[in-house]
Amino acid sequence: MPRTAARLAVLAATVAAVAATAACSPAGNGATAAADGRELSEDGSPALLVFGDSWTNGMAATSAENRYAALTGEALGWKTTVDGENGSGYLHEGSAGGTYGSRLARLAATDDFDVIVIQGSINDRKDALAGLDGAAEAVWDGFAERFPDAEIVVLGPAPHVLPVEEKIERIDEILARAAATDGLTYISPLADDWITPANYDTVIDTSEQGANHPGDAGHAYLAEALADDLAALFPDLVAVPVEAAR
Repeated sequence: MPRTAARLAVLAATVAAVAATAACSPAGNGATAAADGRELSEDGSPALLVFGDSWTNGMAATSAENRYAALTGEALGWKTTVDGENGSGYLHEGSAGGTYGSRLARLAATDDFDVIVIQGSINDRKDALAGLDGAAEAVWDGFAERFPDAEIVVLGPAPHVLPVEEKIERIDEILARAAATDGLTYISPLADDWITPANYDTVIDTSEQGANHPGDAGHAYLAEALADDLAALFPDLVAVPVEAAR
């Protein structure tokens, strides 16, 4: 679907609509059921995990609340857990030494999620890609085994520079094919033109501190793009339909 500059304004309207609905809704006790019958968390909100690299970690965001992952959950009315590690990937070890596979093992045994988004990673461009499909499938299988009731969505890499590096395009192709083989939903920021020459300077902070990562405006934009896709995939879990807030 096309992504336009209007997303930056729409996200604020969506968040406001969710907040207004929450203010008018009575608090419930105990677990509740979504429209599709699944049991939700004790406060009645679907539980979202966004798992990924420095983009998910919000490396260039001014606060944890301004990360795209947190804003996505806020827009959808979902209880959100964010697990990002700078430099991490399916193959590449991050700043704390973790790959996606080793980090999966660190998640709390008591965690439970309705939707899991696994993002990235451009960091894998630093490694030989021959084993990427196998590593990714092992991670996805691990999440499916650990959280059998969760819907898993794979969010591919987004470009940090333009034109898109050839190896990042290759990562996107490998992950898209592997996700299709595993029967998983794959969202491709490359194929969907999330970041283009027209919006690059707004989305990406190219300063020394930003290091070609999304700034606050970029995180807001990415959050709206992801919230749109998740709302379309799981309409029964959305407190306020994203389209209704437009």
